[in-house]
Amino acid sequence: MKPELERYSRQVLFSELGEAGQTRLMQSSVLLCGCGALGTVLAETLVRAGVGQIKIVDRDFVELSNLQRQVLFDENDVAAKLPKAIAAVEKLKKINSEVQIEAVVEDIDHTNILGLAENVDLILDGTDNFEVRYLINDVSLELGIPWIYCGCIGSTGQTMTILPGQSACLRCLIDSAPEPGSTETCDTAGILGPTVNVIASLEAVDAIKLLSGQVEQIKPVLTVVDVWEGSFRQMSLADLREKGGCKACHQGERIWLNGEQGSRTTRLCGRNAVQVSPADKGKIAFEELAVKLQNSGSVDVNPYLLRLNLKNPDYEISLFRDGRAIIKGTDDPAVAKTIYARYIGS
Repeated sequence: MKPELERYSRQVLFSELGEAGQTRLMQSSVLLCGCGALGTVLAETLVRAGVGQIKIVDRDFVELSNLQRQVLFDENDVAAKLPKAIAAVEKLKKINSEVQIEAVVEDIDHTNILGLAENVDLILDGTDNFEVRYLINDVSLELGIPWIYCGCIGSTGQTMTILPGQSACLRCLIDSAPEPGSTETCDTAGILGPTVNVIASLEAVDAIKLLSGQVEQIKPVLTVVDVWEGSFRQMSLADLREKGGCKACHQGERIWLNGEQGSRTTRLCGRNAVQVSPADKGKIAFEELAVKLQNSGSVDVNPYLLRLNLKNPDYEISLFRDGRAIIKGTDDPAVAKTIYARYIGS
């Protein structure tokens, strides 16, 4: 066995992978969109497996309630108010220093996703909302990059692998995003840690198949698992692309990538909070703003975000350098926008 493969020897011994597959895996590049519950399991699994490069993009910071299921984070990350991407990369570099790992603390939207996806072999879904998933779907079709969708709620989860031009895409399966309030969320149904681990592991297996050059091993199915009931189902999607008349697949429609779809505010899963994104991203001068806000409430600043706890009403604003803010204490986008305009500016 080649010396550079020694740390992966137990994986290489698996006949379906072997030295050739491991070598291809070590030369591959992945974009991971979201580093919460699913994303942390995916990131750790692929870094331990020896993926060549991984770019981790996440807009959020670590909170205490994350620790129940987001496996890369600990109480020190909560105390330091670290962005998830930063905290994850710090841990992952200690696990495998041979992997090139990049943290990107940004919101994924139609203005930056093409740049983020440049020169990657695979896009992984670690998000908690359908807007980003439809955006990933558009980019996958536009650039011809495979991606893997997955989602969890309660004790159930589902995943499917999309091969652009070959298999059904997300819009073949679900043409448009569910209406707000029409589906369960982490707020209403909760989430079990084992659900996340099972679904993310299934996603990681397909990722290893693709990155090791074994695309023929990918099944055109939607896999649905309920860990509480102990059930496992697979729904065939083999004919869905050809029979469904999907506008994204057959007519080149890219309404999410073109910015025709997508909101400026996003309700955050599992929290009473809304993210507000400015139309034009900039570079916020935290120190100057902190002085202006000192009479409005308690202000805390680190290199990555500014946090304002308002005295009255009881809201918390977490502001990132690019102008994004997470408004905690409301799930109403209109209220969140008002608070943003009042304290940060329009």
